[in-house]
Amino acid sequence: MKEGTQVETLVPPQVQGLAPTQQSFLDYQLRAFGQRSASFFALELAGECGELANLEKKLWRDPECGVDAQHIADEAADVFIALMNYCNARGIGLETAVRSKLERIEERRRQGRMGPTPRA
Repeated sequence: MKEGTQVETLVPPQVQGLAPTQQSFLDYQLRAFGQRSASFFALELAGECGELANLEKKLWRDPECGVDAQHIADEAADVFIALMNYCNARGIGLETAVRSKLERIEERRRQGRMGPTPRA
């Protein structure tokens, strides 16, 4: 970053309230399916991300291919669910982890280490 360049301070996205959501996913998962390993959920997460990415690839190649918005939304939901389950299996408090990561990203951005900042 050039000396004397001002970088606007931004308020990172709010993640408050994610912890109770994550807990409800844990409660549901345990009651509906029982305990599963973190490795199971990591593989599930990778698979669901792949399914979402494959839909985007199809749309990229041919916007008229017939992939509908509901299918994309369903796959995005699957990614979110798999992420919740993985974090629960690993004991990761996602709200805390995301808040901490966003703070580090914002600090790097303010230091000019995250690429160009868009001009308003």
